[in-house]
Amino acid sequence: QVQLVESGGGAVQAGGSLRLSCAASGSIFSINDMGWYRQAPGKQRELVASITSGGKTNYADSVKGRFTIARDNAKNTVTLQMNSLKPEDTDVYYCTARILDRFKWSDYWGQGTQVTVSS
Repeated sequence: QVQLVESGGGAVQAGGSLRLSCAASGSIFSINDMGWYRQAPGKQRELVASITSGGKTNYADSVKGRFTIARDNAKNTVTLQMNSLKPEDTDVYYCTARILDRFKWSDYWGQGTQVTVSS
């Protein structure tokens, strides 16, 4: 069984930094895209950043220049470095990955980690 486990959320003041990490484990044959989404209560989950297995990145306009996504294919991990944080970045952040287990490709999600930015 495949699992994604996130870490690194917390509370920080505006202008500060946080680093989120996500590790995939279990019966993994290959990982395609990995990414981070965020969701506020009552709102739809939105893409923050994604990265392909080859390292091509994509960012939401609201985080460009402030957030950096990276992955370690050998360790099956993805990180999100968040700098110059703003109160509007406050959300629950979810890690996701498209993973090939023994039989098929599926999208997996982490449990979510809270990020709170105070003004």
